[in-house]
Formats: sequence, structure tokens, C-alpha cells
Amino acid sequence: MDSAETGFKKSLGFIDSTALVAGSMIGSGIFIVSADIARNVGAPGWMLIVWVITGIMTIFAALSYGELASMMPQAGGQYVYLREAFNPLAGFLYGWTFFTVIQTGTIAAVAMAFAKFAGVLIPWFSESNILFSIGFIKISTVHLLAIVMILALTFNNLLGIRNGKWVQNIFTFLKVGLLIGFIVLGLFFAKNPEALTVNRSYFWEPVAMDGKLLSGWALIAAIGVAMVGSLFSSDAWNNITFAAGEVKNPKRNIPLSLVTGVTLVTILYILANFVYLNALPLRGIPDGAGVFGKGIQYAVNDRLGSASMYGLFGATAALLMAGFVVISTFGCNNGLILSGARVYYAMAKDNLFFKSAGTLNKYSVPGAGLKVQALWASLLCLSGTYSNLLDYVVFAVLIFYVLTIAGIFVLRRKQPDAERPYKTFGYPLVPLIYMAAASLVMFVLLIYKPDYTWPGLVIVLIGVPVYFIWQKWGHKSPEL
Repeated sequence: MDSAETGFKKSLGFIDSTALVAGSMIGSGIFIVSADIARNVGAPGWMLIVWVITGIMTIFAALSYGELASMMPQAGGQYVYLREAFNPLAGFLYGWTFFTVIQTGTIAAVAMAFAKFAGVLIPWFSESNILFSIGFIKISTVHLLAIVMILALTFNNLLGIRNGKWVQNIFTFLKVGLLIGFIVLGLFFAKNPEALTVNRSYFWEPVAMDGKLLSGWALIAAIGVAMVGSLFSSDAWNNITFAAGEVKNPKRNIPLSLVTGVTLVTILYILANFVYLNALPLRGIPDGAGVFGKGIQYAVNDRLGSASMYGLFGATAALLMAGFVVISTFGCNNGLILSGARVYYAMAKDNLFFKSAGTLNKYSVPGAGLKVQALWASLLCLSGTYSNLLDYVVFAVLIFYVLTIAGIFVLRRKQPDAERPYKTFGYPLVPLIYMAAASLVMFVLLIYKPDYTWPGLVIVLIGVPVYFIWQKWGHKSPEL
């Protein structure tokens, strides 16, 4: 279906689409997760390798998705690709996991990060400032602000794609500019000669938390486990495919924006890690004296951005970085909220979601889908389980990325004559390398981080009976 048939308005050009890719990727993770990566691999060079591998994988995935996006420039993106390559069940399992965990869980986590960092600027917003309790659920001012943020962005997106687009563009340009400023300051003005000397002394000497030198399979496993954080921080790059029905010249602009946005963010992320190594020693101890003694591994609350800038701005660094993260997470959630509802729209059109989610409001956006997404994400904020859900997200996301990219091979066999305005660069090597690397990471996580994997698999598998129940009763699904 094209936009004329569905009523979607084609309002997103190349710059808008790239802003949606980059803006959805950059949240708070880049300023936090490198601490956990450093604890896993124990050496500066290998910390950088984790980010480089993640970047290459994400770029390869974007190069591969471009072919599917150019073939099927429809609202729903990845859901549609899986449905067409395999069957409706494959598409539904993605949509089910997307709604229950992937998109809504991420929205909840980003909203909570927004509220927690806002609390650095305005102390009234604190998890210890409880407004009221309902049984085991305690609602704090942080929960309140997180939910208000979700509702405000949802309301803005209910007023049309142009409203969502302008918020996305403004905040993406603002946070990319601020991130570039952070990198310039960190590389040229926050240099710590002592930290540089220490980091060079063990640059390629990976050490486990028990002090043992890592090598062979142990090193591969450490890298795989460490990549949970970097992969999550680099995720959401595919959100532009969900809004394909609103992209101008989607057969060109979606593949181009995918590669452009992912490459830009990857470069910024790697440079940000050079900033950390410029300012702090990688290794530290939990009760170390000051930011230098704690190092990258034990930065307070893993807030590496603040710790890296401490030498330049002192205690003010925490306020500056909190302001940056507030801006970054606000823009990130706008992209997630805008794009997510388009997946529920496509599912509803297939009678696999609430029927009303498959209709557009007077502003030509899927209003019901936006509302139910906001409701579930808000409940996840209150549940306190959003952080656990995110542990499961990476594994579940990788499963569907591998399946979707495998769909390129399936569709070339099933639909050899289909129009492909863009064909995967480096086919078949590029998609095969991604599939092999992602499968290796999943294998490592299955062995060493079962708590990250089995719950995610269970959530996906619960979708199987739900699919058959919905097939039988979905046509009677209530209005939202």
C-alpha cells in the first residue's frame, strides 16, 4: 500500500529520515555503558574493539536492510519484511516482542533516564521522593516526570508527522552538536597525561575481574558479553523503516539515511570512548579516591561523561552532563514514540493487533497505536521491571535482526523479479558476516549470560499461542 491508499502524509525527506535514525540511536547509553564494557574486557584497546565491532555490525545491518526497505517501503518496516520473507507468524512474533518489550521497554528506560538525570538539575525529582504507594508499587517524582515525558511526546505526535519531525530534527541536531563539542573538549582540552601513560601500559592486556589475563575463547566470550551495552546503545537505527509510508522517495532515502545515520553515530561513539581514555585510566577500584582512582571501570553510577569532564569543570561537570542527557533522551524518545506506532498500524491491518490501531486520526497518524504504546510504556515505568526487560531486549533484538537479514536471501529466491532499487552492498558477504557475528554474540550470551537470554526467548515463544488465539478472535478485538 502506498501513502495515497493509506492516508499517510509523505513529510520526511532525507535529512528528516537521517535525523530519525541518528536521534533514535543516541540516548544516554554512550555516557554509561563503557564502564561495564571496561569491567568485562579490562584493557583500553579491547574496549575500543568492542565499539568498533558493534559499529561495523550495525553498519552491515543497515546496508542489508536498505534492500528490504527499497523493496517494501511500507509502514511497519521490519514487521513487513519478516511477514513477506517467511510467514505471518514470523512477523507477528516480532510485532509481539516489539510491543511487549523492545519498543515500549526502551521508551520506559529512556524516560526513566531522562527523569533521573533531570533530578541532578532539579533535586525534587528523586526516586526517594515518594508521592504515594499502591501496594508494592511506589510512585516517585521520577516516575511522574518519566510518564509526563512519554505523554507529552505522544500528544505532540498525535498532532501529525510534521510536529514529530520538527521535534526530532531540533533535538537531533542539538545533541549531535553537543556530542561533537564534548568530543572536541575531551580530545584537546581534557587530556590527562597520567591517564594516557597508564592506559598505554596495558593497552592490549585484557584482564578479567578476577585479575586473570584473558586470551583465546575467554577473550571472545568477554567481548561478546561486553557487547550487550554497546549493541543496546547502538540500537533503534531501524526505526525509520517503520515510518516508511511517510518518507519522500523512500526507495532512495531510507537506504541512504540508514547508512548515513548509523555511520555518523558509530564515528561519534568511538571518538567519545577516546575521550574517556584521554581523561581517565581504564582500570580502577570501587572505593578509589576521586574520579582518577575509580577509573573508567568504577565511575560513580557509571557516569563516564561527567567523570571525564570533571578535570575541566569540577563539580559543574555533573550538571552539564545531566543537561546533555536530558536533551539527548528527550529527542531519543520522540523518535521511538513516533516510529513505534507504525508497526502496530501494520499489524492491525493484518488483524493481528487492536483494529483501531490500523486507522489514522484526522492528522493522518495512527492515534490509537500511539495511545496504547504510551499506556504500556508508562506501566512499565511504574513496574520497575524496565531495566530487567532491557537485559532481555538485546538477545531478542539480535534474533529478529538475524532472521530479517536472512530474509534477503529468502526473498531473492522467492521473488527474483521483484523491483530492488537498492541491492545490498557487498552481497552476499556483508549480510553473512553480520549474521555470523550476531549469532556468535547470541551463543556467548546463552552460555555466559543465561539471565539475559532465556527470559527473552520465553517472551518471544509466548507470542506463538497468542498468535493463534488472535487469529481466531482478533476480528472481534475491542476498540482502544
